[in-house]
Amino acid sequence: MSRPYTIPAWKTAPFIRLLLALIAGILLQWYLQFSLLIIITAVACFAIAWLLFNLFPLAIKFKWGALQGYILHALLVSIGLFLVWQKDIRHTNNWYGNYYHQTDYLVVRINEPLIEKAKSFKAEGYVESILRGGTVIPCEGKLLLYFAKDSTSPQLHYGDKILINKILQSIKNSGNPGAFNYEQYAAFQQIFHQAFLKEKDWVALNSRSVNKFKQFIFTTRSAILSSLRKNMPAGKDELGLAEALLIGYTNDLDKDLVQAYSNTGVVHIIAISGMHLALIYVMLVWLFARIPGIKRSKLLQVILILSCLWLFSLLTGAAASVLRAAVMFSFITIGKNIAKRSTIYNSLASSAFVMLCYDPYFLWDVGFQLSYLAVVGIIVFQKPIYNLFYIKNKWADEVWKLVSVSLAAQVLTFPICIYYFHQFPILFLFANIIAVPLSGIILYAEIGLVAFSWIPFIGLYIGKITSWLVWLMNTVITWMNHLSFAVWDKIPATIFSTVLLYIVVIGLGAWLIGKNKKIFRLALVSLLIFVMHNAFSKWKIAQQQKLIVYNIPQHQAIDLADGNSYSFRGDSILLKEGLLQNFHLKPARIAMGLNTISDSLTTVFHQNIFYLFNNTRIVLISEPLIFEPVQQRINVDMIIISKNPKLYIPGLARVFNCNQYVFDASNSLWKIGKWQKDCEALHLQYYSIPGQGALVSEL
Repeated sequence: MSRPYTIPAWKTAPFIRLLLALIAGILLQWYLQFSLLIIITAVACFAIAWLLFNLFPLAIKFKWGALQGYILHALLVSIGLFLVWQKDIRHTNNWYGNYYHQTDYLVVRINEPLIEKAKSFKAEGYVESILRGGTVIPCEGKLLLYFAKDSTSPQLHYGDKILINKILQSIKNSGNPGAFNYEQYAAFQQIFHQAFLKEKDWVALNSRSVNKFKQFIFTTRSAILSSLRKNMPAGKDELGLAEALLIGYTNDLDKDLVQAYSNTGVVHIIAISGMHLALIYVMLVWLFARIPGIKRSKLLQVILILSCLWLFSLLTGAAASVLRAAVMFSFITIGKNIAKRSTIYNSLASSAFVMLCYDPYFLWDVGFQLSYLAVVGIIVFQKPIYNLFYIKNKWADEVWKLVSVSLAAQVLTFPICIYYFHQFPILFLFANIIAVPLSGIILYAEIGLVAFSWIPFIGLYIGKITSWLVWLMNTVITWMNHLSFAVWDKIPATIFSTVLLYIVVIGLGAWLIGKNKKIFRLALVSLLIFVMHNAFSKWKIAQQQKLIVYNIPQHQAIDLADGNSYSFRGDSILLKEGLLQNFHLKPARIAMGLNTISDSLTTVFHQNIFYLFNNTRIVLISEPLIFEPVQQRINVDMIIISKNPKLYIPGLARVFNCNQYVFDASNSLWKIGKWQKDCEALHLQYYSIPGQGALVSEL
């Protein structure tokens, strides 16, 4: 008997091939940066070639049909190049960065409501013009504004215009090993500068510029938050999570609580994602199918469902994962109601295609990546996992369905989660079984609360129920997080190891589902390379000896690394687990394989301010020192100056013959500037941690 013919996925879902071509163009432009002339030439040539091919006789088109496909894919690659080029605002003639001088005044519009931080108010600003003397230069572009907490800054609102006179600072990375690439993240948002403003640095203008739709979004978000705060008799943790769960407002979230949700593998509940939109979609379909006057009109149902979905997406901040779900559900809704059904793979690929055409930088968005990988994992692996066991009991079967969905979602997301977050939640299965259905109930309860908050008795009653449900979920997740085996932490990962891991996972999956032996062999070879790569990485770590001076504003932080052990010198607050350590130090130590802290290393000799590490002589100065005149200067390799000590470089130069002066981030910028001028006058080498990033010195 002949084997049944199976149509490949790339034929039933042609958008997959189109999407891959577009992605190739986006990546080529980002890493190679072609000029506009080359891009336009490529687009024009391939577009003309494709149009000319369609004019050929049918026989020739049939014979050379593959050539038409190649031309179309090349055209899409060229379009990907153009999308990345045009998205970069620096290529527009009126970007403010093309005209800005440090002495200029800037007219800036407040582009969002102010967000309160620990020491400042943060807002996105939009430059409308530059004032230079008596000249007004119209321009555009976004920047970040940080207002010092004073009596006037909270009075600013969305749409207000201010005049600022402050030198803009370029957004730069800290340079700490393994640190989040904030410079690239901001660039993807088309933000390249920031300004830290005191009261004297800006003045409010008597004019406003408001987009009515954006104002409606901000007003609605504010009203929803006000409704939750008024009707929920909850503590800070419950209210903060309720705000995040409903509209993605995370400013009131406790950082430790977020870490607990991350450690247990349910942080997707806090970050608005496709799951939330799916719940909203199901509710809308059910609701509009029962309302008289609406249920009879499919067109009206489609319009209302899509309007509500997109309004919710915008209210939550329009994150990439939410937009993916909104686009996909839009395709599903429209296709379903015009009697045209497509494969789920085609719907996914087409939604990704549309999103990348809108913003090609979504390709680097972690939420975008995780969202699509999770959905693909569920589509491919959920049914085979579910079919492993047959369960008669109805409720047990429903639990097993939820388990199979969670397992399937993890198959394709865990490698990239390890790459970005360097941890794997051991208890993700148990946490999801509890948190996913409970969060769905909470979401519907919050929608009911907002809908009926105008009725005092009902609003308060629903608020109490919602508060209790959130408390219950927080309590369970926090308890799980406190278990010693809740999370496998500090897992090192590189792009190369992540790619190998994906080949292994996909290969094993293809073998288990489709019995594909060739891919299974490829998976085994990749697994061998993965093991060898990890062994080589551990060998390199065992041989390393490094001095790391971290870039943590207003803090001293220095690691002396020997193999996988390290000795820390710096502020005691950085020894405690918290935001500072998790954000600055932990990623660096994971990247360098440092997992054992020691008060003193056998390879380090220390006396007073002097350190000898692998024949490298280091002087660490963090307080004022008085040196007696010496007949012969002391030879040292490095002097690290911390915590604003009162000293002068010429005085140090008379005592030490130093190869390099290092000024760390605990010093004031004005003092570092003065020391730099002294070093330049004496022709001494120096390194500024705030200006040049963290120092990683191989010893």
